[in-house]
Amino acid sequence: MADPLKPESRTPERAASGAALLGVLGVVYGDIGTSPLYAMRAAAHHFSHDGLERWEILGLLSLIFWSLNIVVTLKYVAFVLRADNRGEGGILALTALAQRGLTSPRAKAVAIVIGMVGASLFFGDGIITPAISVLSAVEGLKVVSPAFEEAVVPLAVVVLLLLFLVQSRGTGAVGMVFGPICAVWFLVIGALGLVEIIRHPSILVALSPHYAIQFTMAYGVIAFIAFGSVVLAVTGAEALYADMGHFGRKPMRYAWLFFVLPALCLNYFGQGALLLFEPEALVNPFYMLAPEWFRLPLVVLATMATIIASQAMISGAFSIARQCVQMGFLPRLEVRHTSATEEGQIYLPQVNFLLLVGVLTLVIIFGESERLAAAYGFAVTGTFVCTTLLAAAVYRAQFRWPVALVIPVFGAFLVLDVVFFASNVLKIPDGGYVPLIVGTGIFLLMTTWQRGRDLLFARFRQDGLPLRSFIARLPQSRTLRVPGIAVFMTSQADYLPGALLHNLKHNKVLHENVLFVTVTNESIPHVAADRRREVEELAPGIHRISLHYGFQESPNIPRELESLRELGIPFEHMQTSYFLGRETIVAAAVPRMSRWRQWLFTLMSRNAVPATEFFRIPSDRVVELGVRVAI
Repeated sequence: MADPLKPESRTPERAASGAALLGVLGVVYGDIGTSPLYAMRAAAHHFSHDGLERWEILGLLSLIFWSLNIVVTLKYVAFVLRADNRGEGGILALTALAQRGLTSPRAKAVAIVIGMVGASLFFGDGIITPAISVLSAVEGLKVVSPAFEEAVVPLAVVVLLLLFLVQSRGTGAVGMVFGPICAVWFLVIGALGLVEIIRHPSILVALSPHYAIQFTMAYGVIAFIAFGSVVLAVTGAEALYADMGHFGRKPMRYAWLFFVLPALCLNYFGQGALLLFEPEALVNPFYMLAPEWFRLPLVVLATMATIIASQAMISGAFSIARQCVQMGFLPRLEVRHTSATEEGQIYLPQVNFLLLVGVLTLVIIFGESERLAAAYGFAVTGTFVCTTLLAAAVYRAQFRWPVALVIPVFGAFLVLDVVFFASNVLKIPDGGYVPLIVGTGIFLLMTTWQRGRDLLFARFRQDGLPLRSFIARLPQSRTLRVPGIAVFMTSQADYLPGALLHNLKHNKVLHENVLFVTVTNESIPHVAADRRREVEELAPGIHRISLHYGFQESPNIPRELESLRELGIPFEHMQTSYFLGRETIVAAAVPRMSRWRQWLFTLMSRNAVPATEFFRIPSDRVVELGVRVAI
């Protein structure tokens, strides 16, 4: 039997059909596709105080062009997309894949920390992308007429408010029009750039890396400022990997190489040509590319495109948050499924509300996309670094690449990522502190929750009674068996649940049919139906059941238990009682967590979604028994 972890047994390539290509345009490339709205202007603005010279414009264009090709085309499309976890991508999928390939416990722990950092920074990026994208699109109204200047922020707030309010309805219906709108967007921005290039074809000399090198050497350390803005052109590159499971590698590669990349390059070079011969266009080179009569329709089209880009980021935040919960990095969150057929279409109210508050706060405080650009890039480049490190581990451990090949290939990518990251560190005082604060806060939440759960489980094992010992003593205990089915949810499959001990202590009875149910989250996206459950009979009428779920799946305990009838185990919903333990966390005599972490862990525990909702257990069939746990 083939090893399911080897590359040859992963999900086969999907055909690059027209529908798949349109879907890729709408979901994957919306973020990076709207970067021309602000990237060139932000990069050029830093060097425009005494006017932009020809070599400066050519240098910035060359930096953007080669950044797109090295970071996106070479790193992500050629290399990272190959490192899929059973067909799925994203920083947490890559973390799980790296963990499976590593043998050292310390190396596995380091991989988890890197994955946590990457996921935390993703959320930091998640509140900036909708804000800067929508704000930069609506700012086109100022180019149409200065009279619209006061309406930009209120209109952006309204657009974003509507966007977040419709999240609970799901993305299925609007997703059908995402692809065609983005296709029109890329055709339009490519055509606008091409017209300007035809007028000034000399701009194409910037294709040579000579101008990027010349610019970097001329400015030296100051060139770091340019790198901090140039990276705005590659924001959204992580979406290529994160959304791979929806479309597969082939459609994503085709769409990038033959449609998205050419359109972006044409537009950036068109903006460069415009700035070269009309320096006053720096106020907004993207909209100044368009003829005056077309600018208002272009604002409408850009707003639609940025809404799509924002939607992709919001949906990604929902997916990452659920994966964090499944992997034990965050407490249980409410997950609503917005589609009866698509598992990936979910809505998380708490995440949606926090994103809305964060996005609106940024729009109101910063007010302009140019100021907000200073906050953009820190989280993105931090995620780039995390992805490169984890991908290097996967290529070494899973693909069996020799060290002599891994170091030069991924070392080169890492150097570029670190340069981009270092350049964005300089932006922390001007706004980069926003994703830093958000990312640091989420990282502390993740590490606190994981540490607290580890201590909690250790306490359960220390104070608990081994399940085998209880089963061995059961015939001599003369415990009264009563009709019905009792389901005991337990995180420790080899230990007796505290809820059962309390039930025996206070009620002195045991049900005729007892099911000990443990949910295990695997380091793969989805678990096959034939591997979903493991059933072991411990004694007459007593079974231990292990249910396995991937990190992109939501548990449904009653549905799985109902399938036990196939194995001859009686299960009737109306005769079943679910016994759950509710832990009250108290400080131990010698605490193993600092006071602030213990307070934070207790707060998260109290506000976690109840197990009944998370596991979809009928609330009218639940018996909760409280227990105090000292950690």
